[in-house]
Amino acid sequence: MGTQTLNSASAQPDQSSTHVRGMVTMVLAVLMLPLIDAIGKWLAMMDNVPPATIAFLRFAVQVILMFVILFSMGGFKEFRTSHLVGNLVRGVLIGFASLCFFMAVKYMPLADAMAVFFAEPLILILMSAVFLKEKIGWRRYSAVAVGLVGTLIVIQPSYEIFGAVSLLPLLSAVCFATYLTLNRKYGSKETPLVMQFYAGIGGGLITAAAMIPGTRAGIENLQFSLPQTAFPWLLLLLLGMIGTFGHLMVVQAFKLAPASVLAPFQYLEIVTAVIVGLILFGDFPTPSKWLGIAIIVGSGIYVFVRERRIKTTAAG
Repeated sequence: MGTQTLNSASAQPDQSSTHVRGMVTMVLAVLMLPLIDAIGKWLAMMDNVPPATIAFLRFAVQVILMFVILFSMGGFKEFRTSHLVGNLVRGVLIGFASLCFFMAVKYMPLADAMAVFFAEPLILILMSAVFLKEKIGWRRYSAVAVGLVGTLIVIQPSYEIFGAVSLLPLLSAVCFATYLTLNRKYGSKETPLVMQFYAGIGGGLITAAAMIPGTRAGIENLQFSLPQTAFPWLLLLLLGMIGTFGHLMVVQAFKLAPASVLAPFQYLEIVTAVIVGLILFGDFPTPSKWLGIAIIVGSGIYVFVRERRIKTTAAG
């Protein structure tokens, strides 16, 4: 009995330490990921690149990068996966989520679209409880709820958000929450590189499936139309690289920590979204928006500090 208790106590600090590493990785990733949406908005608005083309090329870059890295590590044996269908489904989900969001930010302010999207952490926590059987206490639920309140303060939703266009980031939120749930499900059984290679294929397939009928029907947002100058190509390459390595970090974070622990940190994306919106699109936050940002950051810090406290208590 004494040995069992000792082993259990020694395992607890290791687990908490792993959770903290997962949270740090997640914070770095979510501060980076809004750059994808900002670049996508720029390409759609300034360079008239259709959102479907942006999404397709984003995943094409991911597949190429992951192929080169995996092949250089050991040849074709590195591409083995025991969850081919699951990883392709992950790709389909993130591909559809990206397509919806790129279309949304073409018409909506970046921060406004992000506000609708931030129903996603709540969806993720519910999914992690139902499908992953994670134990979720009222403190984590409260941290997510507080973060959502902060997001609403930042955005101050306009009438446009409640129109039909607002359904696009909501669809994106549902797909992304499901994608993250599968990250946690398969993350302990696959390497992040393999998962992202097949996710890139799945994302490319779903966006191509949207582009083929879209191009034939002349639907502007679903057409395949390549840029004619060098600068948009550089932006597309940058978008693909940020998307690839940002989501690699997300996959790694979900290997290290439960989905319900990581969910509140997704609200930190609004920080980068506000900064990028200011620099690229001239949207300067009002004092109330800065208050909302403080609440959002505070909700993430609360979860982080609490996990650190659990680690310290268990170690003592």
